[in-house]
Amino acid sequence: MISYQLQIYLKKNIKLQVGKLGFFQFPKGHYIYTGSARKNMESRIKRHISKEKNLHWHIDHFLKNKFTIITKVYKSHLKECNLNNKVEGIIVAKGFGNSDCKSTCISHLKLIS
Repeated sequence: MISYQLQIYLKKNIKLQVGKLGFFQFPKGHYIYTGSARKNMESRIKRHISKEKNLHWHIDHFLKNKFTIITKVYKSHLKECNLNNKVEGIIVAKGFGNSDCKSTCISHLKLIS
């Protein structure tokens, strides 16, 4: 496994600062976040699930919010961008989670419903 997806439920609309990306309005709903972990994937996922963490990645800002819940975790052999491109959804925050993206991804977080 080299990549993963988090299915996240946001309980209500929020305005949130995401590091240096700035402020975004995130509508209530279900989101898919796609990430990768070349090593220690289980540790990375465990970190995402924890609310107690230093804010390092864009997803940390989103997940630390009290209105977010990870509802499912998927693991994949696909490369991160290939997996991300299979998800149809609405881009709420351009540049979210894809600062090291080698593809043409606009965001690795998508609102799916």
